[in-house]
Amino acid sequence: MSTVLSRLTTLLVSVCLVLTGQALIRPGQAGAAEPGYLMTHFVGEGAAGQQIYFSHSADGLHWSDLNGGGTTLRSTVGTRGVRDPSLVRSPDGGKYWIIATDLCIGCGQSWEDSTSNGSRNLVVWESTDLVTWSQPWLLNVAGAIPDGRNAWAPEAIWDPETKDYVLYWATNATLNGVLKHRIYYARTADFRTITSPQLYIDRPGTQGIIDTQIIEVPAGTGTYRYVRASGDGQITLEGSNSILGTWTTIGNLSGIGLTGSQVEGPMWMKFRDRDEWALYLDQYAAGRGYMPVLTSNPSASGAYRLPASGSYAMGGTKKRHGAILNLTAAEESRVLTRWADTPVNRLQSYNYQDRYIRHTNFDVRVDPNVSPAQDAQFRLRPGLAGTGTVSFESANFPGYYLRQDGADFQLVHNDGTAAFAADATFRRVAGLADSTWSSFQSYNHPDRYIRHFGFQLKLDPITSATGRGDATFKVVQ
Repeated sequence: MSTVLSRLTTLLVSVCLVLTGQALIRPGQAGAAEPGYLMTHFVGEGAAGQQIYFSHSADGLHWSDLNGGGTTLRSTVGTRGVRDPSLVRSPDGGKYWIIATDLCIGCGQSWEDSTSNGSRNLVVWESTDLVTWSQPWLLNVAGAIPDGRNAWAPEAIWDPETKDYVLYWATNATLNGVLKHRIYYARTADFRTITSPQLYIDRPGTQGIIDTQIIEVPAGTGTYRYVRASGDGQITLEGSNSILGTWTTIGNLSGIGLTGSQVEGPMWMKFRDRDEWALYLDQYAAGRGYMPVLTSNPSASGAYRLPASGSYAMGGTKKRHGAILNLTAAEESRVLTRWADTPVNRLQSYNYQDRYIRHTNFDVRVDPNVSPAQDAQFRLRPGLAGTGTVSFESANFPGYYLRQDGADFQLVHNDGTAAFAADATFRRVAGLADSTWSSFQSYNHPDRYIRHFGFQLKLDPITSATGRGDATFKVVQ
């Protein structure tokens, strides 16, 4: 009898433990964590700061810099600098675009120049996976606007009514005798051609408007299907049930102490796990970059609140005017793999130890005293063509790799082809002149190695002691 009771007691305890464990587990908790968020942004002034940067967050409030805090895309067109990037995903998830202001303050252009006679173009990149991006192109959006003097802070949103995108931006132009920034729009299906630009948002009198971003709000939340936030002296909130319909003023954020003289660059984000939104604002006046303002109803100006102290962290780089994308699990996996924090290294010549491999105007050679220093910095990525190999990605021209072409080398943009991958992939082996150093054997021409000859980088068979010295390098910080 005691044996039976003991067994029953053990069984009851086991059942209770199982039930208790189930009660403590929230639905879905046992599965993998939900995917997070990708922010695209710029970080500051100068040629390096005014490029495309990526950051990631698991919860929408705590951000980590991707690619080690380095550039992820670099403009090689127009002013060769970009600000205010917007990240657009097609409805089917098959394409992505980044559209940005073609502007590089302090790179031969001043604020006065860019306001009165700036670029009328936007800079556009395209991708099918958020990982491999096209080379950038220029899209002229303001050239057809009478007296249009620039094109700033572009955004785009899919319009389900017309099955294309409404692309909108700010242009400084004279209208009815008043010169100021207004928001214009055009339609596009591919960000290569647009319809004739039309006036979209104009404030009374001399009040200009530069930054605006629209978010679609799900049914059952608030009064409007779309809400937009704009920088026009305030952070003005407006609502509408159609992107190009009538917009109604909701209010502004002065009630929580924020005006357009303090913050700019409104950037929306919907939290994935709850009915709450963050409106990120760039604290440009204080030089501090983005901070989130929270709300459970974008349509009600009184529902916005400042975050609790210590409740968010923006990472190592300053986050400035950009856009946030809610990632799928597949997108997140690709992005985190591609933009993992890989060290930046230099490749030191064995027989000319004051010289390093560097690129200059996309040619590749070995030089001393490299300036700018970033031209001699590379990330040793997993080989594009095979496991156990390496590819050399430029630190300051991400997406560009050392590629052999016959006996020559160039710094070339990755076009995603198998031929490119093979030409840009190498096996790292013991140094031919010193086994404590390294040599790099061609993946698709295994009888040849990276070497310098006349200080130009070459791909050659190695048959002499001089060649072995020329083909030996040290990977250093």
